Amino acid sequence: MNGKIRDMIVTNAVAILAGLLLSGLMLLMLHINPVEVFTYSVTTMLTDKYTTGEVFLKATPLIFTALAFAFTFKANLFNIGAQGQFYMGAVAAIALSLKLDGKVPAPVLLVVVCLATAVAGGLIGALIGFLKAHYKANEFLVSMMSTYVALNVMNYLLRTFLKESKGEYPQTDAITRAAWLPTIVKGTRLHAGFVLAVLVAIGIWILLYKTPLGYRIRAVGSNDSAARMSGINSKKVFVTAFFISGALAGMAGFTEVNGVQHMLIQDFNSGVGSAGLGIAILANANPIGIIFASILFGALGVMGNLMGRMPGVNVPSSIVDLMQGFVMLFVIVSYFFRHYLENRREKLKLQKGA
Repeated sequence: MNGKIRDMIVTNAVAILAGLLLSGLMLLMLHINPVEVFTYSVTTMLTDKYTTGEVFLKATPLIFTALAFAFTFKANLFNIGAQGQFYMGAVAAIALSLKLDGKVPAPVLLVVVCLATAVAGGLIGALIGFLKAHYKANEFLVSMMSTYVALNVMNYLLRTFLKESKGEYPQTDAITRAAWLPTIVKGTRLHAGFVLAVLVAIGIWILLYKTPLGYRIRAVGSNDSAARMSGINSKKVFVTAFFISGALAGMAGFTEVNGVQHMLIQDFNSGVGSAGLGIAILANANPIGIIFASILFGALGVMGNLMGRMPGVNVPSSIVDLMQGFVMLFVIVSYFFRHYLENRREKLKLQKGA
């Protein structure tokens, strides 16, 4: 095992444990036994089929948004706007599902809606890449601000063109069961979107490491100047990488609307983009690692819900949010610590060589 892999495993494990320990201390301050609460939550997740399905259900959109960040990261770009691209995908999903519902066969509807959400998110991403490539715009800031634009566009549509038939609430009508993603485990809410997410993650790994496009993306990420000198069009790579990244985030909207919500409401699933960033860091931007890291974060989310519903124990919802926040914070800190260790290791090699 080389030093980088060892550092990643150790620092991530410490980060997760530190987040849980700090959450446990918060529970102790409220005179709640953290061991009892955590034991109950983990036991329920492992023994109850429905709850186990919820872990993978929550992991599904996280896989997509984590892949969205990881993909541009391989080109040394930062897509912080996955949340907005997710919202645009959700808008496309609900609009097309309502329009095509009952007019085309269900399999055709789901394929068309899935592709449409990818295009909707991809176009937002491509615009960010275009501004970066041709106007040297800071993609971090542009992608982050694009989330607010997408959010307000979605909210406007929910109050106008997409507003439910009665006109009472800022939400859409519900889609019929024919437009739902099929359930893959009876007795749970786990749908085919999870299988799609896993297949897409594997496909992204193949694209990055086994295709010419993936080589160009990684070459630009390693050294943009050297890549240009070798004949790689870095501007084209910027736009392409951001389009694919946005498409991935948009597909998360498809799995949530057609797989879970079956309608669109204001500000739903508002943390899926930021969670994806932390998951990508936890997995070191490896598409296969993202699958397992997303399942871990899905388990943390379900654990928080179970803690809040534990019989005889009043765990505040704020503690649940803090637990996830602590883990996310320590995971991000661990990334910078790994970077420090890597630089220190390289300096020591240079000193020995001298």
